[in-house]
Amino acid sequence: MSKLVIVGTVAFDAIETPFGKTDKILGGAATYIGLSASQFNVDSAVVSVVGNDFPQEYIDLLSNKNIDVSGLEIVKDGKTFFWSGRYHYDMNTRDTLATELNVLADFNPIVPDAYKNAEVVMLGNLHPLVQLGVLDQMTTKPKLAILDTMNFWMDNALEDLHKVIARVDVLTINDEEARQLTGEYSLVNAAQKIFELGPQFVVIKKGEHGALLFHKDNIFSAPALPLKSVFDPTGAGDTFAGGFAGFLANSGEYTFENMKTAIIYGSALASFCVEEFGTERLQKVTTDELNMRLKQFKDLTTFNIDLS
Repeated sequence: MSKLVIVGTVAFDAIETPFGKTDKILGGAATYIGLSASQFNVDSAVVSVVGNDFPQEYIDLLSNKNIDVSGLEIVKDGKTFFWSGRYHYDMNTRDTLATELNVLADFNPIVPDAYKNAEVVMLGNLHPLVQLGVLDQMTTKPKLAILDTMNFWMDNALEDLHKVIARVDVLTINDEEARQLTGEYSLVNAAQKIFELGPQFVVIKKGEHGALLFHKDNIFSAPALPLKSVFDPTGAGDTFAGGFAGFLANSGEYTFENMKTAIIYGSALASFCVEEFGTERLQKVTTDELNMRLKQFKDLTTFNIDLS
């Protein structure tokens, strides 16, 4: 069984959308990535940090999904990272109401010895130096290193971000971030500039408009599944990344053609994530439900055309 190391936040979120609001609930990039990747037959471990205010039931939830939590540091007398946000009616824009780094401010990730030879490393959105620290701990070079980042690091740690981008195989960012990173409006040109920084593959996420996969001169465009109800988009991008990484780790094939399928799996899982607050829907996805949604993606993108 392939090993997958997932590095990112395990956190509390408080979310408000036009359809409701929550108090503190389970969140964090590593949480969404891990739950999504747990749909596949892969030996995964989460590397993160929480305070002693983090409920044991949340740790048990991860363990019960066959996610190794030996790399989840619990800081005595510390408080868990907390984010609060309010989404606008279009669900594409949001206001951050609170960000409390707490134990994340001094996070020094320690990869468990059993996972230092993992085939796949998924670096969730964190400071680039933290992401570099994880790669430095691997005893063998991963067959696939995937990096997620955001515009905050482009504004505040661009030099360090360039260093970690140079060491990964896949960069996943959204369309706005791709344009900021490269100075190119065209996403095709942006991807080509990102290749010059080091990665072989670029995934550009476009929210409700799907995702693009680039490799050399090859481009694949995947739609987002049209949904009747989008309840909470928090974690959808991380869920997408988890499905993408989990599928690839399970298959052990890191080609452009196989990544096209991984994109669809990631998109399908993300479509579940937005249907309820936080991780609630993601926790309950069954294999049959996932297969049905994959069929919907296939039906959505299959057509016949006579070019004669």
